[in-house]
Amino acid sequence: MSWFADLPDGVVEKDALLAPLTWFELGGRADFLIRPQDASQLAAVIRRCLEEGLPYRVLGLGANILVPDGGVRGVVLRLDAPFFSGMEFKSSSLVAGGGADMTLIVKRCVREGLAGLEQLAGIPGTVGGGIAMNCGGRYGDIASAVESVDVLQADGTPSTLGPSEMGFAYRESNVGNRIVTRVRFSLRDMDAEALRARFREIWDYKHSTQPALGALSVGCIFRNPKDDSAGRLIDSAGLKGYRIGSAFVSEQHANFAMADRGGNATDVRKLIDSVQDRVEQFCGVRLEPEVKLW
Repeated sequence: MSWFADLPDGVVEKDALLAPLTWFELGGRADFLIRPQDASQLAAVIRRCLEEGLPYRVLGLGANILVPDGGVRGVVLRLDAPFFSGMEFKSSSLVAGGGADMTLIVKRCVREGLAGLEQLAGIPGTVGGGIAMNCGGRYGDIASAVESVDVLQADGTPSTLGPSEMGFAYRESNVGNRIVTRVRFSLRDMDAEALRARFREIWDYKHSTQPALGALSVGCIFRNPKDDSAGRLIDSAGLKGYRIGSAFVSEQHANFAMADRGGNATDVRKLIDSVQDRVEQFCGVRLEPEVKLW
C-alpha cells in the first residue's frame, strides 16, 4: 500500500538514502522522501501523515542534522522545489522561501547593498532551519532582521507570525512542530563597498577559526552555556583531537565534531555522548547539543 500514490511523479521517493543530503554524508534511509511542490501540497502531505499515523520531519540542506545509521521511519520532507527555495526583493525587504539557501541569500543581499543579514556570513542551511534555531554567531543572529514568518501548523493550517510570537532566544525559537514556508526580512540600504567589507570580515573570521566547508562536519555541535564557550570547555577538558572510531573532535575548533569519509553516524553519536560526559566530569557543565540528533 502506498499512502502517497496520488502525488505527481518525482515528488515521492521510497526507501530513500539520506546520507548524500547531509553535510556529514552519514546515516541510513527514510521510508519516504517527499518533495512537495508548493504549500498546498505540503499541507496535504502533512494531513495524510496525521491521518495515517506516520511521523514526519523536515530536512533542509542537512547542515545541522545527524541521521542514524539505521535511518528514520515515516516521512522526510525536503522543501527544495522553486516555491520554497526562491527569494524576492521588494524595496528594502526580502521574501524568501523556507527552503532557500542562507548562504546564497546573504551573498545576494550584499550584492544588492542591503544590510541586515551579513552577520550570517559562513552559516550554512536553509531559511526555515535558520529561523527554527535562530542561527547566528558572535556577530548577531537571524532574528534581528525578521519581519514576519509564514508557517504551516502541525495540522497543515497556514498562519503568519510576527517576531514577538516567534519566541526568539539564543539558538532557539518556538517554531516547534510548525513548518516555515516563507519569511519576510526587513533590510536597510547601506554603502555597497562598506557592506562588502563587513561581509568579508565576518567570512574571513569564520574560515580562519573553523574547519573548511568541505570537511565532513555540521558546524558547532554544542550550544554555548551561559557566559561561556562550549569550544573552550571541550578544549580545557583536553579533547581536541579526541577520536572514537571514524569520528573525532577538530584540532582547529573544539566545538566541531568531524567524521572520516566512509565512517558512520554511530561513531559520531558516541563521540558526542562521550564529550558531554568528559566535559561534565572535568568542568562541571553538561553541554547541550546544537546539532539535531534524529
